[in-house]
Amino acid sequence: MSDVKLLVCGAFNEEERARFDANYPNVYAASPDDIAGVDADTRAGITAVVFKGHAPFGEAAMDPLENLGLIANFGVGYDAIDVAAASERGIKVTNTPDVLNDDVADLAVALMLTQTRNMIEGDNLTRSGRWAGGGSLPLNRKMTGGTVGICGLGRIGREIADRLAAFKMDIHYHSRSEKETPGWTYHAGPKSLAEAVDWYVVALVGGKETEGYVSRDVINALGKNGVIINISRGTTIDEEAMLDALESGAIAGAGLDVFVNEPHLNERFYDLNNVVLQPHQGSGTHETRRAMAEVQLSNVTAFIEGNALVTPVN
Repeated sequence: MSDVKLLVCGAFNEEERARFDANYPNVYAASPDDIAGVDADTRAGITAVVFKGHAPFGEAAMDPLENLGLIANFGVGYDAIDVAAASERGIKVTNTPDVLNDDVADLAVALMLTQTRNMIEGDNLTRSGRWAGGGSLPLNRKMTGGTVGICGLGRIGREIADRLAAFKMDIHYHSRSEKETPGWTYHAGPKSLAEAVDWYVVALVGGKETEGYVSRDVINALGKNGVIINISRGTTIDEEAMLDALESGAIAGAGLDVFVNEPHLNERFYDLNNVVLQPHQGSGTHETRRAMAEVQLSNVTAFIEGNALVTPVN
């Protein structure tokens, strides 16, 4: 395998880079845009790419790699990769599903609790000494027993719903088809779901098909008691419409781990006190990131050894 060359592309940390170094000769490109800058002889020997990030990985990144056969993505979402272009070139794409479901679902619940109990302001009040000086939080909103809608009842959406069942919530959901559930209420469209619930958790896959799926009409249908939670992709929501609704009080609040154009947020978010903002940390635990790296590497190994891919996308 000494002649196998692996291209490591994206924001991998030292531990992740070391795992690749220990298994295969490799070269590094900071982003897909940098691939064309790798010298031609080295590019000719690259048969697999391990990719991490949200920068577009399209035709311009694939074409300089004439012998590329695999793009192994770090993450369950692969919307940054032009899968159609990869398929046209006979390039397989893999992702790292399932191992991050628990962490992302945990964060969704944490965003709900943090938002409804105003925990960030509570921390500030306590830490600043204002509580000791007589300050107090206003009464907050109870989450247990509320009505929640899961927009996208896939693997992660199901984990979120299972957790919220323990909070005695009335669970509604929307997905492409009705699922087998313990009595949860199915909605054929995202607007019908919004009309029925106070909490609206977005757990859709990313990509062109779901761009703006949670539209202005859907957001307005949620109403003034509505809270949006998004742990999917920033693109799944009409972000301008959501900001308008948050600023006007048309909805009560939001808890967001993802944004359009992240990490460069729309500055309107910074002036809102009814939103909890997180830096896209859904899968961000040591245990899960390690498991994701192992799935990614197992796909590379399977490809190089001519075995069936572990988690193929195309």
